[in-house]
Amino acid sequence: MVFKLYGSPISTCTKRVALVLHEKQVPFEFHPIDFSKGEHKAPEFVKHQPFGQVPYIDDDGFILYESRAICQYIAAKYPDQGTKGLLPTELKAAALFQQASSVEMSNFDDNASKLVFEKVFKPHFGLTFDQATYDRLLTTLTAKLDAYDNILSKQKYLAGDELTLADLYHLPYGSMLPVAGANVLETKPNVHRWFTELSSRPAWLAVKDGVKGTA
Repeated sequence: MVFKLYGSPISTCTKRVALVLHEKQVPFEFHPIDFSKGEHKAPEFVKHQPFGQVPYIDDDGFILYESRAICQYIAAKYPDQGTKGLLPTELKAAALFQQASSVEMSNFDDNASKLVFEKVFKPHFGLTFDQATYDRLLTTLTAKLDAYDNILSKQKYLAGDELTLADLYHLPYGSMLPVAGANVLETKPNVHRWFTELSSRPAWLAVKDGVKGTA
């Protein structure tokens, strides 16, 4: 039975999962969820995703939500298919991957997602943009990326010299930073090199403008 991905075509978290499905060359059906109709809060959806958020997957009856958990599941299920090494299993490599994943969530995503929300999503939802909040988030993210630049001056990727899921996790919100008026990724030479390479991957190019199924 083919993978089923339920989410919004333009959702950052849905794109994160679709990106990994493409990297691992896993065919999938895409079932778009219409936020404007409240489909993410409908009883049938909440039965599978109790928080009413996207995405979730259905793998032959196995339901899983939270984008990073889904990505790890996909990479673990198909270790020798598509791009290899995205989820290291050797003890020390796995520890470095978990370290890089934690860095992405607590240092990058926590600031980048809020910055994008402030500048892009707030106006979209008719909320008031707060310049002071935006400036604070940009200052914090810039400082965090100084540490990134130091790390990436010594190795090709965040967990070492091999690409992992931790790198790919950055693409959905990283790609939205310029839309939010923040070109901070371009101001750090090693970060710029790293993110430019990630952004040119065929798997990202396949999903960046909107998720579509492949099955």
